[in-house]
Amino acid sequence: MGISSNLGFPRMGVHRELKKALEAHWAGKLDEPGLVSVAQVLKLNHWVLQQKLGVQHIPSNDFSFYDHVLDTAAMVGAVPGRYTWRGPQVDLATYFAMARGVAKKSGQADVPAMEMTKWFDTNYHYIVPEFTAKQTFSLGSSKPIGEFLEAKAVGVHTRPVLLGPVSFLLLGKAKETAFDPLTLLDRILPVYDEVLRRLAKEGAEWIQLDEPMLALDLREEARNAFSSAYRQLSDVSSRLRILVATYFEGLGANLPTAAHLPVAALHLDLVRAPEQLGEALKIIPSNLHLSLGAIDGRNVWKTDMGRALRLVERAADAIGTDRILLTPSCSLLHTPEDLDFEKHLDNELRDWLAFAKQKLEELVVLERAVLIGQDAVRDILESNRFAMEKRRTSSRIHNASVKARVNSVGEQMTRRIGSYPQRRKLQERSLGLPLFPTTTIGSFPQTREVRAARAEYKVGKRNEASYEAFLKTETQKAVQFQEKVGLDVLVHGEFERNDMVEYFGEQLAGFAVTENGWVQSYGSRCVKPPIIYGDVYRRRPMTIEWSRFAQSLTSKPMKGMLTGPVTILQWSFVRDDQPRSETCRQIALAIRDEVTDLEVAGIRVIQIDEPALREGLPLLRSDWPSYLAWAVEAFRIASSGVCDETQIHTHMCYAEFQDIIEAVGQMDADVISIETSRSQMELLHTFAEYRYPNEIGPGVYDIHSPRIPSQQEMEALLKKASKVLSPAQLWVNPDCGLKTRRWDEVRPALAAMVEAARAMRQTTR
Repeated sequence: MGISSNLGFPRMGVHRELKKALEAHWAGKLDEPGLVSVAQVLKLNHWVLQQKLGVQHIPSNDFSFYDHVLDTAAMVGAVPGRYTWRGPQVDLATYFAMARGVAKKSGQADVPAMEMTKWFDTNYHYIVPEFTAKQTFSLGSSKPIGEFLEAKAVGVHTRPVLLGPVSFLLLGKAKETAFDPLTLLDRILPVYDEVLRRLAKEGAEWIQLDEPMLALDLREEARNAFSSAYRQLSDVSSRLRILVATYFEGLGANLPTAAHLPVAALHLDLVRAPEQLGEALKIIPSNLHLSLGAIDGRNVWKTDMGRALRLVERAADAIGTDRILLTPSCSLLHTPEDLDFEKHLDNELRDWLAFAKQKLEELVVLERAVLIGQDAVRDILESNRFAMEKRRTSSRIHNASVKARVNSVGEQMTRRIGSYPQRRKLQERSLGLPLFPTTTIGSFPQTREVRAARAEYKVGKRNEASYEAFLKTETQKAVQFQEKVGLDVLVHGEFERNDMVEYFGEQLAGFAVTENGWVQSYGSRCVKPPIIYGDVYRRRPMTIEWSRFAQSLTSKPMKGMLTGPVTILQWSFVRDDQPRSETCRQIALAIRDEVTDLEVAGIRVIQIDEPALREGLPLLRSDWPSYLAWAVEAFRIASSGVCDETQIHTHMCYAEFQDIIEAVGQMDADVISIETSRSQMELLHTFAEYRYPNEIGPGVYDIHSPRIPSQQEMEALLKKASKVLSPAQLWVNPDCGLKTRRWDEVRPALAAMVEAARAMRQTTR
């Protein structure tokens, strides 16, 4: 039996087939059988591809129509009562209602979606399970068994993947105070036991249970929960070998607990934490297999095969090849699918890269080197060594002037001229905004027409003059709509931008962009992260002309819209040959240049979005201070080159602000807008307890759901916010940008939002 093993494969398809099918289904243009058919083809193609590549342990149930955590909630029947699920199986309509909410129908009330937050330190979002003290569980979905049988029917024997029971509970949210979801462990385990027994009955030999929470700082009760859970599942493990998969960090203090679980194998992320291998080899029982994650599942760089082989051979020498599995560090969900579809990358850069398919090819090479001997793959290893050396010495990576500028950054470049109270007085005089000022987060709907015009321009079917005229018309319409509806601070709509990070990656030196390097962010939402391969600097102004044009259309303040340095870093595939902090400072200086040019162009409000600042927080608390120090410094470098009359905004979403509230305060943005509508303003308590002094725009409109909130609903949220913070601090805005919504949703929602703000002004006087 071979030892190559995969933990998970990208879901969307190289041409985003699943995205297109999902959105057609939600729009009523593709029925459920049609959607299921698209999914079946994708799954089949992915299983067969992995089989042809020679991967021995192929995952199933790594596919999802929306999110694997939501899949688990459906599997265990954890459906909140507001969705009126009656069982026994969670149908697709209920499943999508949990993810997206349900818009009003005649005689029915809106049903809000479940909360969404970031999956550890990635840009993937998961649906947050909801638990009550009286929570019950039952088998609500047989998807893991069904997909195992689908693969089996086409001759592919797979290893089903499930989110483990303890991590599932820890990732959820208690809907009542003084209630610990871990107390539900004994109730949920019978459902897992039933699923595992059914898989064993159908012929499964291995099962992968992902327990990523083992990579975090855990309290003793949580460690005990892992031990208890797997003891209770040990009866099944006599017939079904369990692989417990951890990733994104080393196990640290949790290693003894994980190493002594009564399971067949333990996965270690040896990319993020190669040092944990030595300690693991010292303490693992003599019957435990190790799954060695020596290939980076989070980035796009070709594996240094020499380094990977040294790690693998160390383990093989210690415990034998019959007790190791070779794997990526984590699921390949976070990488693009196939480098072969990139036709315009230059040969030098291409030779440095590996997407999901190529990483599995590397995996099989490692397997042959370990089982047969390095001579069997000598040419491949030599070619890899040559590519590593060429990348290390390439002149396109290093720029002496960029490094010198970073080294010259002093404290004065990280401070605004005046304190926030001083700035606020000047900004009030300059901007003349009312109480509860209204704005949006930046983007307006990227309609089919906008996307088509961009596509035509890219392939040469539309010339530059025609494309620019189209974009100006769209911008004019957006400005006119905002003035008509009564917004106080306007945005230009970002119709010229494909993505808030890729747009800047296309223009900054040191970046490359791909054609088909898509990865899933949430649901049907895909992003195409640029690749940072070298030192970063701004070649020329990037946003000035569009901001200047939009400001010329109105007398109201027009926000300049930029993505912050930490978010550009976090939402790119980042070079791995220097500290991330160094790359972030380079980006910060490039954004600083853009900020100062916007001010010169007459833009009085500038938003520097940092939704990924919390996402980038290391998983271990001991690493937080150093990260937050350089992340905050990068934002301040970017934002501190303007005069005090210029108002700096930032935007953050889907973050646990209690973890970073001091850092948010240290960023010293004049206004921060945050996502709060799904949590019913709960996040504001963190700002109140910290006594956050600056202005805050708590989101009152959940833009990730198709439902249109009413004026009364948004007014109620603002009243909640006014009880926690001073009304003088509050702005009124949606949760996030509006690019994924339709105009027929946006127009009434923003009109209602403006009316809610006006009503609040009347009652607050």
